Amino acid sequence: MRIVAKSTLVDYYTKHPQAKIALEEWYQKTLSAHWTCFDDIRKTFNTVSVVGNQHYVFNIKGNDYRLVVIVLFTPQSVYIRFIGTHAEYDKIKNIENL
Repeated sequence: MRIVAKSTLVDYYTKHPQAKIALEEWYQKTLSAHWTCFDDIRKTFNTVSVVGNQHYVFNIKGNDYRLVVIVLFTPQSVYIRFIGTHAEYDKIKNIENL
């Protein structure tokens, strides 16, 4: 998968170093994946949730953080839309429009 943009992850874990290992692990697994459907994502990350409008939520570092991405299966692209704590994620009112 092509991930847009890794710099979002780097910026986040530069400010929150405790998230670095987990975010880099997510990045490496996703980069080497070839997802064609939600079940493929689930095989890679069993805690992923689909929230609508091509948006998927990943639990990062034992659910300390949430990562929201848009996955486009045909062009094999993942767009990072949000990374934050679980509490910050809970404040999002309309996640499928991020």
